[in-house]
Amino acid sequence: MAGAVTSIKDLIVMVGFDEDEPKIGELVQIENDSKSELLVERLDLNGQALCLNLRSDKSIKKGMKARRMNKGIQVPVGDATIGRIFDALGAPLDNMPPPDPEKTAYKDILKVSSKSTTFAVRKPEIMETGIKVIDFLTPFVKGRKIGIVGGAGVGKTVLTMELINNIAKSGSGLSFFTGIGERIREGHELYDTLKEADLLKNTCMFFGQMNENPVQRSLVGVTSTALAEHFRDEQGKDILFFADNMYRYIQARNELSSILDQIPNEGGYQPTIFSDIKTLQDRLSSNENGSITSVQTIYVPADDISDPAVQMIQHELDAILVLSRAVAEQGIRPSVDLMRTNSSLLTPEVVGDRHYVLSVQVQSLLQKYQSLKSIIAIIGENELSPVDRADYAKAKKLIQNFSQQMYVTEKLSGLPGQFFTRDQTLKSIEEIIV
Repeated sequence: MAGAVTSIKDLIVMVGFDEDEPKIGELVQIENDSKSELLVERLDLNGQALCLNLRSDKSIKKGMKARRMNKGIQVPVGDATIGRIFDALGAPLDNMPPPDPEKTAYKDILKVSSKSTTFAVRKPEIMETGIKVIDFLTPFVKGRKIGIVGGAGVGKTVLTMELINNIAKSGSGLSFFTGIGERIREGHELYDTLKEADLLKNTCMFFGQMNENPVQRSLVGVTSTALAEHFRDEQGKDILFFADNMYRYIQARNELSSILDQIPNEGGYQPTIFSDIKTLQDRLSSNENGSITSVQTIYVPADDISDPAVQMIQHELDAILVLSRAVAEQGIRPSVDLMRTNSSLLTPEVVGDRHYVLSVQVQSLLQKYQSLKSIIAIIGENELSPVDRADYAKAKKLIQNFSQQMYVTEKLSGLPGQFFTRDQTLKSIEEIIV
């Protein structure tokens, strides 16, 4: 049965159905020249369906006929998507034709894969990133989640691109990159970087950049996750999943919440913030078929790491790498705040006794360095005891030791990129501490 548009407000289109109402998450098509598609967000009384205007189509008018499509947002999945760029609705963005519908499978992005009931305990598998500070403080373990947290302009995207460059080169598994609400320029740069390094053959890319409406920005992470689930469950692949920027996903959901006239919570965000984060993060999981290892950048508004959204996302992650503006101003790259960076995976069972003992010694030295800094500011370094002076010097060397040149900035800096194995990193730290 057909319905009709009863009212329009911004991206919200109310469609009335006398009978045979659509389901939440289903598509409704407007019978106009562009065949506009709407996503059912909520069902109200009297057969009213609250729908979201997916592509901000301005040609929709009150009174236009609408019909159920009896399906949700279907996006192409499988090998035809590798090396391609898609938007949140599965349309190609790389000026190439869409995958052949007769040879390509499609998946509803909102349909969650059934949870596995097998709880096989796997031995932690450490993946070397070649970046000293990450391999030492936040070991990259297969199937786990790591967050890169920082304000604007401290190097989150550069570090993500370096990780893609270093880890994807191994060719093991499949890499996903999801751009959520970030700059279009960054998407172009990443595409060109991957193309030059011949890494597109192992990469799927999705973009819902800042020029898109909040509906698409909030859906692009869900779309790429659905495709990652397909490769994990149907092809048994190990996925390396990069998301830049997870805070923008929350921001997009918050914009939608404002449009829907929902009352914000105490922190100023949407009332559904917890379920929004949890629903997406729970899908980025591993099972007996394959693994999804995710790297998520998290923008910190006004450099306030205590922001409620930032805190909620952090609770879902195994490791937090905090980038600091104060460290960046010292010319140290990557600009990691060594004291605030932490990982639940930095244990003897995961990294081994040698690495773990070194990490405890390093943290102890760094804490002492922080306490000595305020004393030195008053009385000067020469007034310290010989032991304190030696420890202070060691801490300064450690901080410099964690700085290294990036492959992705070679053209800008003119300095060759550096790759360090975990053993090389541990040796360099032992040389300073001992």
